[in-house]
Amino acid sequence: MLLYIHGFNSSPASFKANVLRERLTQLGRAAEFLCPALPDRPAQAMALLENMVHQHDIDSTTLVGSSLGGFYATYLVEKYGMRAVLLNPAISPQTGLRAYLGPQKNLYTGEEYVLTEQHIAELDRLGVPRPADLSRYFLITATGDEVLDFREGVERFRGAKQIIINGSDHGMGDFVHYLDKILVFAGINPLP
Repeated sequence: MLLYIHGFNSSPASFKANVLRERLTQLGRAAEFLCPALPDRPAQAMALLENMVHQHDIDSTTLVGSSLGGFYATYLVEKYGMRAVLLNPAISPQTGLRAYLGPQKNLYTGEEYVLTEQHIAELDRLGVPRPADLSRYFLITATGDEVLDFREGVERFRGAKQIIINGSDHGMGDFVHYLDKILVFAGINPLP
């Protein structure tokens, strides 16, 4: 199973979630794809994700976390010992999102909320030290990421499987080129 974890102010309708969902559908494995709509509150988002993790076989579950979703995925890998593909992951959103405190609007749903110090404190509680088993991670990051510094992810996950895309951007418009590598890492045969 693949559990896709979307990023900040994103949703299950995001580009990368849709591309991954479509690829699994092509392979006749659509039922193995999950992508929940996450609440804006990190503690609530993590409670939802942990509930989903408990409903499935951890050993056959791979997380795919994009941006803030990569931060959440890292927490889950360290707690439960599963695998994760990290796409332009946020390394320390408790610091980076501080610049966005105040009114927010979800890019896909239009839902409005206020990003507060409580959000930052909840993110801080989800931070983990350096990953214990780097073989559980596959980092795909773009040097052209205009939102996050790709070098932070490269350093944090040094020793893990990595693809560093020269160029691209935070949204990874070229994501389709990496689908089969993600599926192989997840133990899914990408051949129909």
